[in-house]
Amino acid sequence: MQTLKHMQDELIFWYEKNGRKELPWRNLGGEFCDERLRNINRAYGVYISEIMLQQTLVKVVCEKYYFPFLEKFPTLESLALAQEDELLKAWQGLGYYTRARNLKKAAQTCLREFGGVLPKTIQDLQKLSGVGAYTAGAIACFGYDEKVSFVDGNIRRVLSRLFALKNPKPKELEFQAQRFLNHSDAYTHNQALIDLGALLCLPKNPKCSLCPLREFCQARLTPHFYPQSKKLEYEHLNLNLIFLQNQNKFALKKSQEKLYYGLYNFIFFEDEECKDLKFLGEFKHSYTKYKIRVKIYHKNISIQDAVCEFKTYEFKTLEELKNLALSSLSLKALKFLV
Repeated sequence: MQTLKHMQDELIFWYEKNGRKELPWRNLGGEFCDERLRNINRAYGVYISEIMLQQTLVKVVCEKYYFPFLEKFPTLESLALAQEDELLKAWQGLGYYTRARNLKKAAQTCLREFGGVLPKTIQDLQKLSGVGAYTAGAIACFGYDEKVSFVDGNIRRVLSRLFALKNPKPKELEFQAQRFLNHSDAYTHNQALIDLGALLCLPKNPKCSLCPLREFCQARLTPHFYPQSKKLEYEHLNLNLIFLQNQNKFALKKSQEKLYYGLYNFIFFEDEECKDLKFLGEFKHSYTKYKIRVKIYHKNISIQDAVCEFKTYEFKTLEELKNLALSSLSLKALKFLV
């Protein structure tokens, strides 16, 4: 027990000197709260940050998405009432758009079942669409000061190395996180664990010499063996994206497929349909398990073609595109046109 207390103290001491305490979602309602967040409920602000950070770098969320999104949707009620096109537009560029749709579903559940607020317990939080064990724990702890533990990617890496766990199962990690939890200051303890993984206990080239837990770490001499991770196998796709232009408007289609559901894309042609088209260039794109090579073409069409052969498409000007939720692939392609 004395060793555990020592570890907890060293971790919190390190965080007080080196932690990312300036992050906006760590100052909601506090002394250093950003003026733009004065009226944001703390648990709600934490919730939005956690969903955004699931697949996006902290710097990108801070600089481009967090404040504009909360300005547009400052409450659960505003999320619950949001039009899907408006919600997807606000989420544009963050990818994994199911997260945005789940925000709306979860907000509706909160209004219907929890009196218009996020619930406090992990059990109730996990009833919300898109909220798993980690996110529920983070909201409970960071939003409501509940003394709970949880495991994200950073914490998984720290615990795996600290206790020499090569292929830990979720239950084993949850057990270690709970055992290590500092109940006297769970909020700071969990923030410190996250930051330790993000700043020092890196997947590659970990900075072990700077780690406050080095003397206790069972993997300090062989950190790269912990944890062992499976190599992601990508599926390779080749796509031909076409700018079909009628006067000053371009053809788009709102996707009904799972990959880009609800988002607008430019048109895709088969290889044989591109033989006589103007080639503009190509680029590479990654999405979930896909590695995509995209070739860009341009074709002018007549008004008659637009209303007959291509009547199932919507035609929009470049100015109108600014108000549509485009897929990240189409956003990349647009740079070849403008």
